[in-house]
Amino acid sequence: MIRSTKPNQNRCLLYNRGLMPYLDAHQWQKSLVGDRIHDPSLDDVLILLEHPPVYTLGQGSKSEFIKFDLDKSQFEVYTIERGGEVTYHCPGQLVGYPILNLHRYRQDLHWYLRQLEEVIIRVLAVYGLQGDRLTGFTGVWLDGRKVAAIGIKVSRWITMHGFALNVCPDLTGFSQIVPCGIADKPVGSLAEWIPGITCQEVRSHIPKCFAEVFGVKFVDEPAS
Repeated sequence: MIRSTKPNQNRCLLYNRGLMPYLDAHQWQKSLVGDRIHDPSLDDVLILLEHPPVYTLGQGSKSEFIKFDLDKSQFEVYTIERGGEVTYHCPGQLVGYPILNLHRYRQDLHWYLRQLEEVIIRVLAVYGLQGDRLTGFTGVWLDGRKVAAIGIKVSRWITMHGFALNVCPDLTGFSQIVPCGIADKPVGSLAEWIPGITCQEVRSHIPKCFAEVFGVKFVDEPAS
């Protein structure tokens, strides 16, 4: 658990979960957002987890970026409210869902996207890797390969959805789509640079980097 002596930091609950079906995580996020719209004094949240294989289609999704028959997919497919195009989640990909009240930070969606990118860039730096931003795109790249996708939804300045970092996934599922609608830039994973890396290892670094970027103090999650 991360502790800080800095005054006036926003409290943030950290939920570390394993493999969770996409719909369960989606409903959980919606519940957390609804609670915080009703009571803005509630603590912020960061959820870290993995998903079984699933395709999600954002509000900007176009049919030409999907290479399979949606009615005959072997994996689940969901159209959701986040921005962006089609993407793929699977085990070995570490997903982060921040539920933040941006009234406490900055009411600026471009700023928020850049902050999420900065979290990933700092995580990569732990391993001596230089993560890059590409002008006109959202996400983080390593040597021209996209290793982290970002897509968000904000309601009354409460965030949901977030980032997906490819740590050690089977990337073949990405071959069935044009990931994020970007046809000329391949998808990569950290395992290409660091053989043997695991999500369990990487998830230990994300809260520290997240706390540095957003200035939060993580606290123990409430007992269920």
